[in-house]
Amino acid sequence: MKSKMMWAIVATATLVCASAAAADPAWRPLFDGVSLGEWKPTGFGGGEDPTVVDGAIRITPGAELNGITWNGELPRQRYEIELEARRVDGNDFFCGLTFPVGDEGCTLILGGWGGSITGLSCIDNRDAGDNETTDTMRFEKGRWYRVLVRVTPERIECFVDGEAIVEQDIENRRISVRAEVIPSQPLGIATYATTGEARGIRWRPLPSP
Repeated sequence: MKSKMMWAIVATATLVCASAAAADPAWRPLFDGVSLGEWKPTGFGGGEDPTVVDGAIRITPGAELNGITWNGELPRQRYEIELEARRVDGNDFFCGLTFPVGDEGCTLILGGWGGSITGLSCIDNRDAGDNETTDTMRFEKGRWYRVLVRVTPERIECFVDGEAIVEQDIENRRISVRAEVIPSQPLGIATYATTGEARGIRWRPLPSP
């Protein structure tokens, strides 16, 4: 009798887990590891166009900025975007991920201002080097970092290798991008005087609360 009850509990738990997994929105890839696809050179000027190298998008230095911009469909609100990024060479930001926040945009900076600053540009017109999201993190050259950004009408959350680095409430706040990064909108990846790579780029919608 106990054995039958135990099997019933296990079976029920398995069904619950399976139902929960089935309810999770599916990830939608934005890069196939072979071609740029809907990613186009941002056109900051002064650098070579990004290319695909060993399954990753490589962005070499421009005159200042260089990068890629997404030209396909994408969400504007209540979603997550994930990728892996690394610094190949240089000492400034290797991942400036610009993403939509409703009708506006925002940029997550990893490794800026000499190599270690992280944060969002911009909150109330203050950039990643000078607002409440500003922090520091040591980034090793050649190491891949998993980056996840979660956007809802209430807040922006950012994670690196599963650790939260930004938890910013955005209600009644002005969200924007720096003027020089406007060409990255609505979704783009940029580097500054640095060679960076990105791969595994994907997004998924979040369920309504």
